[in-house]
Amino acid sequence: MTQVPLAEGLFTWPAADPALIAGRASDGSLTFPYRSHRLVGGAREELEKVELPRRGTLWTFTTQLFRPTSPPYAGDDTEETFEGFTVGYVELPGALRVEARLTEPDPAKLRIGQEMELRIVPLGRTKDGDTTMIYAFAPVQEEASP
Repeated sequence: MTQVPLAEGLFTWPAADPALIAGRASDGSLTFPYRSHRLVGGAREELEKVELPRRGTLWTFTTQLFRPTSPPYAGDDTEETFEGFTVGYVELPGALRVEARLTEPDPAKLRIGQEMELRIVPLGRTKDGDTTMIYAFAPVQEEASP
């Protein structure tokens, strides 16, 4: 069984330290997900591919307790097998805020301002049986004080 990204060009993968891929315009602004061109100051401009920081802070979050509509939802679950999840915005320092699934499903274990780190996790299966991989953010485990 093969693992495949949900969409090409979203993140570097497979990689030991995967990163999300954004586009940087000449004015320094970033666009995620990456696209090759964007209007900047009224002119169409080619964007530079850049890797976003792997860590950031949880800016806000909520829970998704019902199965998203299809399309475009790419999960291989059904109404009966669907399990709720958390989703949030993670603020990446010096970059932008990214909407993503969170790996921690229990909202009681999340807090605004919590440090988060990028992960690549399974979502579902393609019609060929491959595992679809998506990006998500996981809470960084805080070290206990001595």
